[in-house]
Amino acid sequence: MWLEESLSKTEYRTDSDVPEVEFDTIQASNHDNEGKNTMFNQAFEQLHENAHNIFRSRDERLWRVKYLDMDSIDQGGPYRDSITAMCSDICSSHLPLFVLCPNGQNNTGQNRDCWIPNVFPPNKPISNKFKKQYQFIGQLMGMAIRKKHYFNVKFPILLWKKLIGEEITMKDIEEIDIQSFAIIKEMKINLEQSQSIDGDSEINYLCTSIMNELRFDVISSSGQTYELIPGGENIPVTPRNFSEYCKRYREYRLNEFGRPIEYIRQGLCSIIPYGCLTLFTANELEEAVCGKGEIDVALLKRNTVYLGDYNENSPHIQQFWTIINEMFDESQKKLFLIFVWGRSTLPILDKDFKSKFKIQTISHDDNHQIDQMLPSELH
Repeated sequence: MWLEESLSKTEYRTDSDVPEVEFDTIQASNHDNEGKNTMFNQAFEQLHENAHNIFRSRDERLWRVKYLDMDSIDQGGPYRDSITAMCSDICSSHLPLFVLCPNGQNNTGQNRDCWIPNVFPPNKPISNKFKKQYQFIGQLMGMAIRKKHYFNVKFPILLWKKLIGEEITMKDIEEIDIQSFAIIKEMKINLEQSQSIDGDSEINYLCTSIMNELRFDVISSSGQTYELIPGGENIPVTPRNFSEYCKRYREYRLNEFGRPIEYIRQGLCSIIPYGCLTLFTANELEEAVCGKGEIDVALLKRNTVYLGDYNENSPHIQQFWTIINEMFDESQKKLFLIFVWGRSTLPILDKDFKSKFKIQTISHDDNHQIDQMLPSELH
């Protein structure tokens, strides 16, 4: 496959050891407004300077995890768990990089679980720290494509379209903010009616009343008010300048997330050659980064190995798969994977399983306490 050949040719080859990343989970539980304590920021501070090389490495695991104050040996589980934790931070209020979309905030319309890039004042630069963090997110996406360590995030289609250079539409915006164009659509209809019904005083009064409330400004997707033109907060919308207002409004909405997404794209292209990205549609890129979303139990079962006294025909094993397949919903399957394997998504194909899912018999003689094998709470 041309994509795989291209990724192979752009691998980063080094004799250096895999870097160790230290995580303080107790610190991560103390949330702050800037997200400094998050697992994401802890990884960012230790990896971002050389991420453009590390994330192109041929190694299966790109860093080793050391959890401070925890007795864990990274044989794959802590590494996968760290990726899951970073994804949880990205799509949350713990970081100032993304916000829940307006449909989610208002509990209306579609895609209420989608997170959108935070909105910054259009006439001010974005801080270098935020630029680098968005770029790091793009690099993590590139890592997901290369290593099939899928990224459990929920972004709207407009983000994926922008990453491959495809223009977004009003419909894309309405899918995350059903009210985004409601006012100008209503005003346009009223103006057309007032023009077709010459001198209708009621319609003219309605148009005038609505316009008296409008200025050349806009409420952003994250709730701030920004001027569409200099001094716009003091410029009323009138029938004469309504077309200009609509033009400015549309331009703002269609480009509202342009800068953060461009930084994400820059990071992504430092890991995946841009020529490769042009092969994807927006939906295909989302699947390449995030996986299929649903847990394919049959796929997991085919890539499971049994150790000790168990085999695929053991009664306990058959009961186990029946419970997972028939009694767990999708959210429970994801929680199960996170608990036992440190990941919430599966590779798409059998060949992408670099490590198998393992079910092992635990000895229960007098010298081996079964309860000690269970996770313990940190105090």
